[in-house]
Amino acid sequence: MTKTAWVFPGQGSQAVGMGVDLVKEAKAKDKFDKAKEILGWDVWEICQSQEDKLSHTLYTQPSLYVVETILADLIRERGNQPNLVAGHSLGEYVALYVAGVFDFESGLNLVKRRAQLMDSVAGGMMAALIGFNREQLDAEIEKIDDVVLANDNSPAQVVISGTPTAVEELLGKVKAKRIVKLNVSGAFHSPFMAPAAAEFQEILASIPFNDAQIPVLSNVEPLPAQDASILKNRLQKQMTGNVRWREISLQLPELGIEKVVEIGPGKVITGLIKRMCPNLVLENIGSIAEIAD
Repeated sequence: MTKTAWVFPGQGSQAVGMGVDLVKEAKAKDKFDKAKEILGWDVWEICQSQEDKLSHTLYTQPSLYVVETILADLIRERGNQPNLVAGHSLGEYVALYVAGVFDFESGLNLVKRRAQLMDSVAGGMMAALIGFNREQLDAEIEKIDDVVLANDNSPAQVVISGTPTAVEELLGKVKAKRIVKLNVSGAFHSPFMAPAAAEFQEILASIPFNDAQIPVLSNVEPLPAQDASILKNRLQKQMTGNVRWREISLQLPELGIEKVVEIGPGKVITGLIKRMCPNLVLENIGSIAEIAD
């Protein structure tokens, strides 16, 4: 049987229309209703038409979590199971849910608080660099205070994070084929998130974690783990630590994975993996129509 990994995208992959077909399924509608009770707003309504809210961290992260967990549940109901899971930033919460580390409601409460805290952080800047000299980038990051590598997505694509002054200074010194300044208020995945991470620890400590039923590759430590305490510790570090997606991708074939299924909107994650691991079979599932019986 083909050894398969399920991966889940994070903030940036959201799109108007994601998940709107899921309400056709009774169990999915129940989860949308439960999410409305927890969040105080309707994920399905925002996904259907409210692009301004969907691009706002406060709404983006819970919406992605709800849609991706519902899709994963529907795929499992049809008899499919992964051998390993991983998620990009916010997507790690979906991976932990799928691995049985916590239930839907506990995960959504964590994501709700995470989104609130990250949305409240101001004064930071993030920028994506595509096509650059890695040695030069690493050297300049070492020289400049208040800027870090936030997302190590692939050899050709990274995201830097820090104060606006430091980020602009770095961008002025590193040549890249393309630079995209991200529409975020804070320096996510950097030490500047430490106050928010400290507050997040309060709710994280209150949520019981189970040992994972299948191995999870975490953003801050891309090695398979199932122990509840290890997974919780890694999640606590995620808000201030960098997303090591390049290493996660390279781990997949090393762990015997033959096929990767990206569950959620878009094809960002499989696009990154394809460039690094061309021999893996890749599949995307973002709607009911794409779920194979």
